[in-house]
Amino acid sequence: MKALLIYPEFPDTFWSFRYALKFINRKASSPPLGLLTIAAILPEAWDKRLVDMNVEKLDDKDLRWADLVFISAMSIQRESVKNVIARCKSIGVKIVAGGPLFTTSYEEFNTVDYLVMNEAEITLPNFLSDLENGEAVHFYTTDQWADIRHTPIPLWELVNFKRYASVNIQYSRGCPFNCEFCDITLLCGRTPRTKDKDQVINELESVYATGFRGQVFFVDDNFIGNKKKLKEEILPAVINWTKMRKHPFTFNTQASIELADHKDLMDMMVRAGFDVVFVGIETPHEQSLAECGKFQNRNRDLIDSVRNIQKSGLEVQGGFIVGFDNDPPTIFDTQIKFIQKSGVATAMIGILMALPRTQLYERLKTEHRLLKESTGNNTDLSINFIPTMDYDLLISGYKKVISTLYAPKHYYERVRTFMRQYTPPGKKRRGFRFRPHYFSAFFRSVVVLGIIEKERFFYWRLLFWTMFSRPRLITQAVTLSIYGFHFRKIYQKRLD
Repeated sequence: MKALLIYPEFPDTFWSFRYALKFINRKASSPPLGLLTIAAILPEAWDKRLVDMNVEKLDDKDLRWADLVFISAMSIQRESVKNVIARCKSIGVKIVAGGPLFTTSYEEFNTVDYLVMNEAEITLPNFLSDLENGEAVHFYTTDQWADIRHTPIPLWELVNFKRYASVNIQYSRGCPFNCEFCDITLLCGRTPRTKDKDQVINELESVYATGFRGQVFFVDDNFIGNKKKLKEEILPAVINWTKMRKHPFTFNTQASIELADHKDLMDMMVRAGFDVVFVGIETPHEQSLAECGKFQNRNRDLIDSVRNIQKSGLEVQGGFIVGFDNDPPTIFDTQIKFIQKSGVATAMIGILMALPRTQLYERLKTEHRLLKESTGNNTDLSINFIPTMDYDLLISGYKKVISTLYAPKHYYERVRTFMRQYTPPGKKRRGFRFRPHYFSAFFRSVVVLGIIEKERFFYWRLLFWTMFSRPRLITQAVTLSIYGFHFRKIYQKRLD
């Protein structure tokens, strides 16, 4: 059997980093972890190929080669998915589809031959067994959660790592919180399920064996969902491994805001090699936090929490939302002031979006406020429900937020705020980021940001300030300058 695994294309978005990746000659942020895990579950005797449409073109000869095409995607890849399905149908190759998009929106894809839903560790073996016996059916689903202690190591041999800036791995699934707008608990449950320490180390070793060196992203929904196991088993093992391997990777992940309350946990993460963490902050408006069930963010000084995390040696990237029912007309200025003061340089702010089958989606459906399905991109102005706030006010306010936050003056000011708060890791890891493609990125940044672009005054001021005030952070200064260039490009499309 010949299996072609296809990862559809992402549009240009905040997190695509497409404009930033050009500075280091990379095509995409990371290879598709889900499909590579699927590849490892498929029978070893099968021939397997991966086409990631974010780094290479899908050729019709690839489709003709295959007996089965496997597609996995998120909602933001919907348009590319439809194109791939149409091409498969025109050639006559059968399609097996799964992942978040198909699990939550399967009604849209009746032309797909086999929908293998939910977690593949459970449903894919059932499909493969039926396929072997000539009894495969259209729809496979389960209400059970997989024991990820048995999840195989991704099939890295299908990947050309030189095309990617980072690599993804996973330690846990699920989140103990249940925010109204989020689909994590729908897809992965509320009880965090974890891998064992030996599994985590084996996966790190498997990435190390490929020759890759650089950033590894733990894609966990909430990395600190099981703090006890993290502190007692996982982080000590990673600390020992990364020390033995002489710090080949830096790590980043996602966590809830109460990470700020656990200094010992933050210290261990930094010792292990973590230097960036994404936190869903959403809004400083208490009533809006209550509305969406973001109780872990309530009744705390959010700016102080961000500062605690950044002082520990972890850069905070933040998610922010406008468009809650309880948002007052002043929310836009409030968000601007909060984000600027917080020093969260990478601040992804979008309009509230109702994802399929979430609590928010079901509530709005009951209230007859749904307009259409979401695009999966909450920065493209495509509101898919009737907001409580006047629509024009919401759109104009949102545009004010993004035009202000990513204007060079405000963005570079926020970077300096972050760098004043941030405590860099110890001297043993100080030189990690200085690799050939980062030198290339620096020189390109000098040309593009320091000479060509209008932001050159702010770019040079940041670099000189860093060299004299915080010289150990020069790589962060260059990296965040490049990120800012990407964010401006993305948001400018929304403003034009």
